[in-house]
Amino acid sequence: MNDTLKGLLQIMADQGASDLHLVAGSPAQIRVDGRLRPVNQTVLSGEDIDLMCRSTVEGKEIARFQESGELDKALFLPGIARFRLNLYKALGETAAAFRIIPEKIPALDEIGCPPMYKQLVKREKGLVLVTGPTGSGKSTTLASMLNEINLTEHKHIITIEDPVEFIHRHDKSLFSHRNIGRDTQSFPQALKYALREDPDVILIGEMRDRATIEAALTAAETGHLVFGTLHTNSASQTINRIIDVFPGDEQSQIRAQLSVSLVAVIAQVLVPRIGGGRVAVPEILLNTSAVGNLIRESKVHQIYSQMDLGRNLGMQTQVRMMAQLVQDGVVERTTAFQFSNNPEELMRVLGTGS
Repeated sequence: MNDTLKGLLQIMADQGASDLHLVAGSPAQIRVDGRLRPVNQTVLSGEDIDLMCRSTVEGKEIARFQESGELDKALFLPGIARFRLNLYKALGETAAAFRIIPEKIPALDEIGCPPMYKQLVKREKGLVLVTGPTGSGKSTTLASMLNEINLTEHKHIITIEDPVEFIHRHDKSLFSHRNIGRDTQSFPQALKYALREDPDVILIGEMRDRATIEAALTAAETGHLVFGTLHTNSASQTINRIIDVFPGDEQSQIRAQLSVSLVAVIAQVLVPRIGGGRVAVPEILLNTSAVGNLIRESKVHQIYSQMDLGRNLGMQTQVRMMAQLVQDGVVERTTAFQFSNNPEELMRVLGTGS
């Protein structure tokens, strides 16, 4: 690996950054606690970035990048971390974004996950969705959930990712990590054949399209515990996104499938703490009989009230969690409104102090 790039990745790891950005005409920049800042004052050229990044890719990958202008892959620096690399073109110049993937997979307790998560991973079948914007910690949460299974259950776990991020060591469970483009051609193809590979648990790195969503629902219906992600900001938005992928004449059937196979939706965001660092703020929807009926009857807009009423079951709205963090002095009030998926409701809750 190019020494300059290795040095930048070391700085990234040392300073607790989540991302490193290399764009022509700007110094290298890292993202710490959600905010970008330059590493130094050295302005990079496209040639600088091309030289650095070519040291990380192989011949076939270079050809693919030159043809499509995009490339995703994972890198490993022993003693530092794993990284997800996205190479792309910006104004005709090579640019790059690196996301750090810690070598050690944190336990659920270490990242402050609610106790409910340990109950979810004990389910034998169904669909668990972890959603949120880019950089919201979805991959880490899912890795920690799979790690909990690995430490406690004898399962065959297949992960399908683009690229594979966290590498799980075989403990009680057996892992088959499948990388799109290297081990299989696509998410739908990998899911089709995964059902012939005797899985207990399947992780889908991203449910991007109709074919992948259909395959995920089928896997969940046929006795597998399926974890998946979407880029949605709330539980109700997640359900609507899945249903809206399908034509109108098929949506009734999809609602019926989802009302039965869905186990939970966790919609999370990472919010800056007072004093530094970030805290995960999850919205948790559990598929009770009442929630299932609302999904089946196309009354998704009423799900929010079910989450609020279901706090004793382990459900929570993002608003309630965000308000509690403000009241506990963990998050600034202005920050909470900035990251809230329902600022009007947050204003009401904070205003009443409930």
